[in-house]
Amino acid sequence: MLQKLFKKDTKDFAQELLGMYLVHESAEGKTVGKIVETEAYLWNDPAAHSFRGKTQRNAPMFGKPGTAYIYFTYGMHYCFNVVTANEGVGEAVLIRALEPIEGIALMKKRRKMEDLYSLCNGPAKLVQAMGIIKELNTHFLLEKPLYLLSKKEAFSLVAKTRIGISKAQKEKLRFYMKGNNFVSSL
Repeated sequence: MLQKLFKKDTKDFAQELLGMYLVHESAEGKTVGKIVETEAYLWNDPAAHSFRGKTQRNAPMFGKPGTAYIYFTYGMHYCFNVVTANEGVGEAVLIRALEPIEGIALMKKRRKMEDLYSLCNGPAKLVQAMGIIKELNTHFLLEKPLYLLSKKEAFSLVAKTRIGISKAQKEKLRFYMKGNNFVSSL
């Protein structure tokens, strides 16, 4: 059951999310993507938003495991994370890439593009394609309209360094499904 997943440590949680489905049921329609790439952010990690303590912006990271942490970045885009650690400990997993499964026409419309492989191959891209909005920040991810489904398949796991950060760059806290064409970067 997914409740057990929320009790794992963040690094394991990031790996366990691979192969699960992220579902968003909105007024526009239903979109589903298979999680194919994640990044873990730990409480003692200088690259984590929570590293310097709790603020108004990062407060959701310190909340209930299994909730959404959605933040605005670079003054342009939103990113989606799953809060992982016990309440009061600021840890989360960034969802970096999805393989589009359902609602692909709607994803293409939202992203204003046709290239299937570029729809969700980055954290901001997948938020836009899935129609995830900031009002879903702190939403519990076992409840509609935004939720996780435990659909798993066999795959080989790859652990690499994270992308797009300037601190703790050598930590192998990015995980993806080997050979999946929807991963953001190899």
